Amino acid sequence: VVVDVSNSPDWEDAAVLKFFETSTRNLLTYEAAAGVRHHVALSVVGTEQLSESGYFRAKIAQEKLIKGSPIPYTIVHATQFFEFLKGLADISMVGGKVHLPPVLFQPMAADDVASGVGRVAVGQPVIGIVEIGGPEQFRVDELVRRRLASLKDSREVIADPNALYAGAKLSERTLLPGNNARLGETRFETWLTQPAAQIPSTHAQPAGVAVVTKEKESQKKAS
Repeated sequence: VVVDVSNSPDWEDAAVLKFFETSTRNLLTYEAAAGVRHHVALSVVGTEQLSESGYFRAKIAQEKLIKGSPIPYTIVHATQFFEFLKGLADISMVGGKVHLPPVLFQPMAADDVASGVGRVAVGQPVIGIVEIGGPEQFRVDELVRRRLASLKDSREVIADPNALYAGAKLSERTLLPGNNARLGETRFETWLTQPAAQIPSTHAQPAGVAVVTKEKESQKKAS
């Protein structure tokens, strides 16, 4: 079994596409030579609906390579991590305030992600996608606001319908897993009192997810 949870160090569209295509091709080539019987890759819930984003186009390309390989596989689509909520705020600053899309999501503890991926890895390949998520649904802006309050962080969080997610516009349910998702047990309030891990806010996204506002995107294009 090979479990791939790697992520691109560069978020520029061409660079991230090159990273995922090259790394995935290399892994699959070596796995075929070694006789690997199960390739497990970590990806993101909603990937197939986020093709406006260069990052998610790269993830879609990665998944296409995996699906086209003769090696049996399982792709794990995970929701956002509790550990990255402050990081979402940090990368979503516009005019001194945090701008986030007020859409639904179902985040989970990193420990539950690890457990979910581990269970997939020791099981049989499903030749498809397994979704994992948390036990509760929230609005993105609501939960980030609560997380900042728990840290005594006074930044104002704005529910901004124009805020983008890794450069893509979100619908109400884009970030929600389906009805057959495997759900972790850790609730947000439990995680707050017993955090499993402290991850620096500079690593604000699981499998490379970020929130980018239209203003930031236009600034990036102008630079």
